[in-house]
Amino acid sequence: MKRLAVILVAITAASQAFSQGMTTYSVDDSFEDVTFAVESAIVDRGLVVDYISHVGDMLARTGADVGSDVKLFDAADVFIFCSAVTSRKVMEADPMNIGYCPYGIFVADQGDEVIVGFRNYPEGAMQEVQTLLDGIVKEAIGN
Repeated sequence: MKRLAVILVAITAASQAFSQGMTTYSVDDSFEDVTFAVESAIVDRGLVVDYISHVGDMLARTGADVGSDVKLFDAADVFIFCSAVTSRKVMEADPMNIGYCPYGIFVADQGDEVIVGFRNYPEGAMQEVQTLLDGIVKEAIGN
């Protein structure tokens, strides 16, 4: 029953975020476990993580410098990567799809929940990227 409740919450969160330009999933695992699972799911597809942006650390480090004491995340990372196969396909459909590359999946710990997600892409060829990212995230969170 608890698993069903978690799935329903995740679906609701994903649909609300989708309308705001993001697809997100709320998970019940630790930040460390989820970041490991996301990186593994990316690498398991034969892709290379080009960079891990430690956004949470940067925000915590620079808050006082910009006059804020608001703590946004306990931790937050963005995994940056690309797929030669998928990128070539979407850019052959429209070379201006270069503006969407590289792709990113974020993991954010907000204290009471860990959120995993990515930005939504426009209809057309970029839906192949949307499908790729959704597959990676779902694999990482066990869906």
